[in-house]
Amino acid sequence: MRLLLSAALCFSCFAAQAWPEKPVRIVVAYPPGGGIDVMARQIAGKLAPQWGQTVLVENRPGANTIIAADAVAKAPADGHTVLMTSDATFSINPHLYAKLPYDAERDFVPATMLVLLQQLLVAHPSLPADNLADLIRLAKAKPGAIRYASYGSGSQPHLSGEMLKYKAGIDLLHVPYKGISLAVPAVIAGEVELTFSGIASSMGPLKGGRLKPIAIGGAQRSPLLPNVPTFAELGFPEVETHAWFGLFLAAGSARAVIEKIYVDAKRVLEEPDFRQKQLVDKGYEPVGSSPGEFASYIRKDRENRGRAVKISGAKAE
Repeated sequence: MRLLLSAALCFSCFAAQAWPEKPVRIVVAYPPGGGIDVMARQIAGKLAPQWGQTVLVENRPGANTIIAADAVAKAPADGHTVLMTSDATFSINPHLYAKLPYDAERDFVPATMLVLLQQLLVAHPSLPADNLADLIRLAKAKPGAIRYASYGSGSQPHLSGEMLKYKAGIDLLHVPYKGISLAVPAVIAGEVELTFSGIASSMGPLKGGRLKPIAIGGAQRSPLLPNVPTFAELGFPEVETHAWFGLFLAAGSARAVIEKIYVDAKRVLEEPDFRQKQLVDKGYEPVGSSPGEFASYIRKDRENRGRAVKISGAKAE
């Protein structure tokens, strides 16, 4: 037994020392130009000199992150192909799709959660509600008259909006748009009254008076918006608005390689200048969780999102 354990440890050490033996590919499950893509390229640029290899970013958008996830699940488990995706892949999709081309639990191993981000409930300035209590009173007085935008059935804004409806006992009209970049402009244009949006994409319109904040997700207020209360402090902790970005490898990847990716990515997140300017100032909460911590978090998150999907009645589009 000791001999087998020693051999396993030696192999693990060798795997970490030998890796990477060639360029590393980070497969991003979203199109170029978005927040997760920008972050992937920034992190890749910092990991390349640490690893002594080129770190390439390959965008594989489509099918609600399924295309990218499937590509990584079927890639060689040698640590040279890494998936960078959001909570949609592992927390939401397993509840939306009756069948996926991979098993979200069995076919991947988490390396680290990079960041957590909370979304705001924002409103058009003309809406006669400046806080959540006002919004709830207005919605009860005019059932179905207030519209909220999302970027599709089962998207984070859809789940958050339906959970708010369920917990507050109100009726809001869901208006799905084809893409994350269309929901906020729809509110600014007055096509709909509400949406849930990240701080980065909301800050400009908020400062310009083209949107107004109602509430934000999370356990604590954002330091960027200290006057905006959380849903939790307003009595609605079940209205979860968070998303996260993380790194994953194909199941069977060497433990030492997974740990190295975690440690090196965490080191990038802890660089003071990068942490402040590229993450905190843009509304991201740096995390850098260990593989084990990340796996535990995903299990709980998947369970919570399952309840939200059931309440929303969301189905894969």
